[in-house]
Amino acid sequence: MTDLLSALTPRALAAPPSGIVEVMNYGRLREGLIPLWAGEGDLPTPDVVRAAAARSLAEGETFYTWQRGIPELRAALARYHDRLYGGPFSPERFFVTGSGMQAIQIALTALTGPGDEVIVPTPSWPNFAAAVGVAGARAVELPMTFGNRGWTLEIDRLAAAITPATKAIFVNSPCNPTGWTATRAELAEILALARRHDLWIVADEVYGRFVYDGSTRAPSFHDVAEPDDKLIFVNTFSKNWAMTGWRIGWLEAPAVLGDVIENLIQYATSGVAVFMQRAAVAALDEGEPFLAEQVARIAESRTILCDALAAEGRVRFAVPEGAFYLFFAVDGVDDPARLGLRLVDEANIGLAPGTAFGTAGTGWLRLCFARGPQRIEQATARLVDWLGRRRD
Repeated sequence: MTDLLSALTPRALAAPPSGIVEVMNYGRLREGLIPLWAGEGDLPTPDVVRAAAARSLAEGETFYTWQRGIPELRAALARYHDRLYGGPFSPERFFVTGSGMQAIQIALTALTGPGDEVIVPTPSWPNFAAAVGVAGARAVELPMTFGNRGWTLEIDRLAAAITPATKAIFVNSPCNPTGWTATRAELAEILALARRHDLWIVADEVYGRFVYDGSTRAPSFHDVAEPDDKLIFVNTFSKNWAMTGWRIGWLEAPAVLGDVIENLIQYATSGVAVFMQRAAVAALDEGEPFLAEQVARIAESRTILCDALAAEGRVRFAVPEGAFYLFFAVDGVDDPARLGLRLVDEANIGLAPGTAFGTAGTGWLRLCFARGPQRIEQATARLVDWLGRRRD
C-alpha cells in the first residue's frame, strides 16, 4: 500500500486534510448534537428554484450543453449584477461552474503554476490555500491583525509580502471565517497595489449579500474596478439561495479570457447539467424574497449569539460585519487544536477548529450561525454552560 502512495504525484500527496471534516466525521452520528461546523444554513432550497429544475427534467433537458453555461443563465447573471452594482454587465463575462470551489480551481489553474506564489490573508477558508497547492503554486499566508477594531488587513504588510514570484492576491470579503468586511476604500487600496505590481486579484465575494448594517450588499471590487483590470470573481449559488448540495457556481472574468476558461471547464466537467442551470436562473430572477428572509433570520441569530457570549466574559471575538460565522477564542484553553473535538464530547455542539483556517486561526473556533434563532439559542446555552463548568 505504501508503494502505491509513493507512486502518486507530490502535488496530490501534499493536499492537506481538512480540519473541518475531521470534526464533522468525529461528531456526525452523535445523538442530539447541534452541528454548526459547516458553512450552510438549515433551510432547504426554495420551492421556485426546485420547481424550475423539475420542469427542466420533465421536459427532457438531459443532454450535453454549453460549456460556458446556457445563454439564459449567463444573461440572468448579467441582470443580477446590473441590479446589484449598476450596469451594464455583459453575459460574455460570466461562466457557469460546477460549484464555487470549481470556479476557484479554474481561476488558479489559469493564473498560476509551479514557482508562483499567491498571497492569502488568513484566517481563511482552508480550501483557498489547498487549491493553490493543487494548482502547483505556493500559498503565502498573510496573517490579519486582531485588535480593538476587530480583524484588520494591513496594506503595508500586504505590500511587504509581494515578491518577484507573486502572481495573485486572494481576497475573501466578507470573510469566512472572521466576518471581516473590507470597506470600499480598502478594496481600492488593494486594487491599486495589485495594479502597481501587475498582479491578479481573485475576489471571493460569496458572502456579499450577508451584511447586517441595513445594506443590500457589501462593498465590492465591482465598485472600484475597470472592466480590463486583472480581476477574476468566484461565486456560488450555495449560500444566497440554500443550494449547497446542488454544486453550481460561477466565475466572472474579462471576456477576452473566455476561450481559455471554456477549455478548462471542458477538460474538467464538460459543463453543468441543464436542469441545475434552469434552477439557477430562477434563483437569480425570483429568489430575492427568500434571500431577504434568510438574512433577517440570520441577523437575529447573530444578535442572540454575540450578546450571550459578550456577557459571558471569557470569550474574545469581533462582532462579524458580514458572512454568517462567529470566530472566537476562549481564554485559558490549553489545547486549542483539539477543542473542536472536546466540544463534541463535552457540550454536544459541533464547531470548526480555528487551526483549519491557517496559522492565524490557532486558538480560535468558528461557529456557523446560519440557523433559526431558536436553534442558535439552544447552541449558545450549551456553549455558555460548558464555559461555566470550566470555571468550576
